[in-house]
Amino acid sequence: MAYLELHDIKKSYYLGSEEFPVLKGLDLSFEQGEFVSILGESGGGKTTLMNIIGGLDSNYTGDVVLNGNSLRHDTNKQLDAYRRQTIGFIFQNFNLISHLTVLQNVMVSLEMTTLNRKQQEERARQLLDQVGLKEHVKKYPNQLSGGQKQRVAIARALASDPEIIIADEPTGALDSQNTQEILELLDQIATDGKLVITVTHSQTVANYGTRIVRLTDGKISEDKQLKEPYRSGNENELTTHTLKFGATLKMALENMKYNLKRNILIVVGAAIGIFSVIVMLGLGNGVQGYINHEIYSQVNPNALQITKNVSSDSSDMDKINMQTKDKNRLNRIKHVKNVQDGYYVQGGSQLRSGKKTAAISFMQTFNPTILKKSITKGTAPKNGEILLTKEIAAKLNKKHPYSLIGKKITFYQNTLNKQKRPVTLSKTLTVSGVAKANTGSTSITYQTMKSIYNTKKISIKPNFLTLEITGSVKNVKPVQNKIKAYKNGKHKQLYTITGVGGFVDTLNTYINLAVNVLATIAGISLLVSAIMIIVVLYISVSERTKEIGILRALGASKGSIRNLFFSEAFFIGLFSSILAIGLAEGLAAVANHIAQSGIHYQIMQISAGNLLFGLLVSIVISLLAALAPAGKAARLDPIESLSYE
Repeated sequence: MAYLELHDIKKSYYLGSEEFPVLKGLDLSFEQGEFVSILGESGGGKTTLMNIIGGLDSNYTGDVVLNGNSLRHDTNKQLDAYRRQTIGFIFQNFNLISHLTVLQNVMVSLEMTTLNRKQQEERARQLLDQVGLKEHVKKYPNQLSGGQKQRVAIARALASDPEIIIADEPTGALDSQNTQEILELLDQIATDGKLVITVTHSQTVANYGTRIVRLTDGKISEDKQLKEPYRSGNENELTTHTLKFGATLKMALENMKYNLKRNILIVVGAAIGIFSVIVMLGLGNGVQGYINHEIYSQVNPNALQITKNVSSDSSDMDKINMQTKDKNRLNRIKHVKNVQDGYYVQGGSQLRSGKKTAAISFMQTFNPTILKKSITKGTAPKNGEILLTKEIAAKLNKKHPYSLIGKKITFYQNTLNKQKRPVTLSKTLTVSGVAKANTGSTSITYQTMKSIYNTKKISIKPNFLTLEITGSVKNVKPVQNKIKAYKNGKHKQLYTITGVGGFVDTLNTYINLAVNVLATIAGISLLVSAIMIIVVLYISVSERTKEIGILRALGASKGSIRNLFFSEAFFIGLFSSILAIGLAEGLAAVANHIAQSGIHYQIMQISAGNLLFGLLVSIVISLLAALAPAGKAARLDPIESLSYE
């Protein structure tokens, strides 16, 4: 049994429904160590036969048998492995990858072997030395002569140590001297025991081998032995695999470097959309933080005031006052830290300091809704003390309102006694401090309020309770919802809630919504970026069609070709996001510097989450944009790709 056998190979091309037979039932056998020249005129089927033997064309009838194993029913993956392991191609037009160096061109084939990086480079350098290109490893194909390019192609064909070398018109583009040198190299390859098959229309080239097979009109017209075949070679010892993702990443980087200016423009264009989204998110964080900061500096968002939900004209104190059961009920709610008694009076209150008086429209007991940091001077009130707002203090001492701190003033309150008769309550109190005008009302402790009423033997019960809520302001809303769930017998809410925590939470929700809308509008530019990347990758597929054919001929799978363009898209997304992050951080630094001098707050706060979001979105959009171009590249026919100009 011969090493390679062809049984009744037939191949036709079709133009519409019209058939044009090219190969008309060929039967051939080849042995290792042979240097076989397939001779014939152009259009005689030589290249078609080469593609069938090389596993590039499986659309034929008949059978190709290698070492007793038929290739006829092999899958695409098996044919890829066959080309990687068994076949080495040498093309008339050299088919070197233009953006790779001489060394890298040879290493493409070695990337599909199990050799490590160091071993791959050593073997590539050894092969280039063998073909006389030791000093040219760092050059690019456009810096070489025709003969040198063909030597690189030979070195690449030998890289994975294949058992069959197929050379398509290997000297067709060379002068006589280079032709002689290339033929000597091919003869040496056959001497090493490999099967060398050349396709040529030159009788001179054909006479150099050990055997001539002449094709005429799709049939074998002559099969002539010129000399004995060389000895058979050893079996291929290199294990191969398709291009791994790491290799496609490196190839994508090399291609991007080769087209650097164009890719810089693409990256800048794609970065604009990501930059806009990151800036919008950072600005939203800053605006939200500033608003919260201003609110939190005035009041405690984690404190709620709870009153009974009664009609405004109700005079029944039992309905208005909070009972022990109310306090216990509220204390049991999750996230409630403590519940404090409180009392407020509306109207009928007055303060006197010397000859100056000031009417108070609303007064309440001091509670956690009033922040101690809102006290401009002095301290929070203790029993027997009173905290004035700056507005009230100015009424009592217009020029020096803070001079009242530590001094005695008289508090008056008009109310009704147990017999429902009007009485005036009074008590001398010490001013503990002065708070900001917009902080709230003048306040005293609950015990002080009780003692004032006790002067006329009037007992009071709390008419509001203050809840302190643990954790972040996000816990306020669940507590509010729980309180709102309590109903009276008429299915109305049992309590009324006063506090800014829920408002802050709602405000933050609206701010986030507005920011997300703005970020989405800014993100429309991402669609433009995606379209641009799609267009660029389609152009890249067109420009690299021949490269795709070369890689497929070397044994790269469709998946590897797909990954090659996904790799390019990945780098576009990665570099775009890095540029966008850098620009956004730069803008944030400038904006915050200006804001600090104006409102003393960083108005643009770009979080690590925002940056990660921008990075991921950029990469994902780029990869999605690559789906169609990468799919097209993977579906390209390797034979058509190799002939693409």
